Amino acid sequence: MNNKPVVGISGCLTGAAVRFDGGHKRMDFVMNSLAPWVDYKPICPEVAIGLPVPRPALRLIQTTCGDIRMRYSHAPHDDVTERMNAFADRFLPTIGELAGFIVCAKSPSCGMERVRLYDEKGNRGRKAGTGLFTAAMMDKYPWLPIEEDGRLHDPVLRENFIARIFALHELNALRAQGLSRHSLLAFHSRYKLQLLAHHQAGYREIGPFVARLHERDDLDAFFVRYREKLMAILRHPASRKNHTNVLMHIQGYFHRALNSRQRAELREVILGYRAGRLPILAPLTLLKHYLAEHPDDYLRSQNYFEPYPDTLGLRLAIT
Repeated sequence: MNNKPVVGISGCLTGAAVRFDGGHKRMDFVMNSLAPWVDYKPICPEVAIGLPVPRPALRLIQTTCGDIRMRYSHAPHDDVTERMNAFADRFLPTIGELAGFIVCAKSPSCGMERVRLYDEKGNRGRKAGTGLFTAAMMDKYPWLPIEEDGRLHDPVLRENFIARIFALHELNALRAQGLSRHSLLAFHSRYKLQLLAHHQAGYREIGPFVARLHERDDLDAFFVRYREKLMAILRHPASRKNHTNVLMHIQGYFHRALNSRQRAELREVILGYRAGRLPILAPLTLLKHYLAEHPDDYLRSQNYFEPYPDTLGLRLAIT
């Protein structure tokens, strides 16, 4: 298995001139900052089904029966729905080990949400559609992290997406190496604080599920359900409230190791983050300092401290 996460990506976002107008939508963060840490699998579904570059723009048409069709916006309004669906049926089974997918927003083939719908007369309707290719991918791989280029400009959504692709990559690697109860339990143990930061109710629900692992004979079936639950929890962006709870939980591990001045300082930094006066890196950096001085095997194993390479600097933008 590849040492780096393999991430699918709409071809136009890499700078490939495959858009309907012969242009591209190269995304600097994706191709400059993230590229050293992942391997990309680019695809333009519209080119893949044989459409030329340039080409007339495509639209999603909602028929009077409620069906969604993909047609050219200009006469003769050829319908390419079946061609796109057939491509998705062939292509999607080949990407089961991807760690994520970055799609082009607003595209009738790749858009993840709020794609413009039209009626059969060409009148503009609601922004309520999903591109045909992406809709098929989301249906086949509901656990797969999928994000649009536009939403990746939001620091919180960007950090959440990158954390998810590295988590899924690690989980996929676990399966590729051969599942064991020990490896599954060790993985879950490493992710406990990260899950708590993302969704407390999900964290409480997945715990008893993992605790019953000893009752399961089919580890692959367990893996499938665990992957679904894990990725559903991580889909929730970590909130300031949940981060604060995790930071205070970690603080408790140092109660005896720190003197009163250090404990008070740490508490003030955590409360400063909770109040919005300090970025999350402030308490995290201080906790890492104390962890280096007072090692704790459980804390040192926690994915929460480094869910992705620190050099990406994703937490720098999170206040």
